[in-house]
Amino acid sequence: MTLQDFLKDWRNDSDTISVHSSGSTGTPKVILVEKKRMLASAKMTCDFLHLQSGETALLCMSLDHIGAQMMVVRSIERNLNLIEVSPCGHPLAHLTEPIDFAAMVPLQVYNSLQVPEEKEKLRNIKNLIIGGGAISKQMALELKSFPHAVWSTYGMTETLSHIALRPLNGEKATDWYTPFQGVQIRTNQDRCLCIKAPDLCSEELITNDIAEINHHGEFRIIGRKDNIINSGGIKIQIEEVEKAIGFEGKQDIVIGSYPDDKFGQIVVLLTTRTDKDELNEKLKLLPKYWQPKKIIVTKSIPLTDNGKIARAEVQKEIKERINEAYI
Repeated sequence: MTLQDFLKDWRNDSDTISVHSSGSTGTPKVILVEKKRMLASAKMTCDFLHLQSGETALLCMSLDHIGAQMMVVRSIERNLNLIEVSPCGHPLAHLTEPIDFAAMVPLQVYNSLQVPEEKEKLRNIKNLIIGGGAISKQMALELKSFPHAVWSTYGMTETLSHIALRPLNGEKATDWYTPFQGVQIRTNQDRCLCIKAPDLCSEELITNDIAEINHHGEFRIIGRKDNIINSGGIKIQIEEVEKAIGFEGKQDIVIGSYPDDKFGQIVVLLTTRTDKDELNEKLKLLPKYWQPKKIIVTKSIPLTDNGKIARAEVQKEIKERINEAYI
């Protein structure tokens, strides 16, 4: 979808517009949402970040997804000067204008950090929000010294992009997300985050994200309910294992599972790394029940077109290639 296509849909007589989910856990789906709710979401973000009329906003992601569409809506709601560049891995490469507000996926940030000229442009963005995938320890470390605000987002298509932010840089850097005003959260009996945001969703949204809420009303995400491996009666959260192993910005490892007669399920590591000795030494530092029973080397980690891990595709590749695994 082009910017002109989206604006045409936005300006027509319909009260609703079609948006697509990311497809990170399966087949992408089309969701019909009300434009007034998108405007309400845009206002929440603009108010939280204190964005002002006339400031510049960078559109550098695909308009097939809610993250980019909401950048356009925020520009409309707050009268921002929207600067569009083609969605790519190096969105800042040819940019000459100073940017007040930008949204990127982690891969775009990673690529920009590798090029000194692009890194300097990234540092000069007044409000940078990052969403759509995990932020590595190394990336978080590099961003922590940035002079302007850098945020990690929490949200999904159903919440019309993010409903909470957490700072990644400065003294206030934290793992805890602060919900926007008008957003209420709780956890259910499965420890899954439940979101009540009347301006965005007509009903309470029960997510598959296992979360913890602190006494300040902030929350942090432990992992997804459907990303739990039950191995020998021990429940293993996939994201915790991935975080413990770590990856250097680019997604080069991912954890999945495979049926096993003895354990029920075993932990399987899919990786693009070919340094077996170095990787095995790192895996030995994990708790024994987290250590992968099988490792499969692949050319690339399955990702959605906006950079999220395609978990269903990961499981499919593990199933098809389990006989090629080592250890």
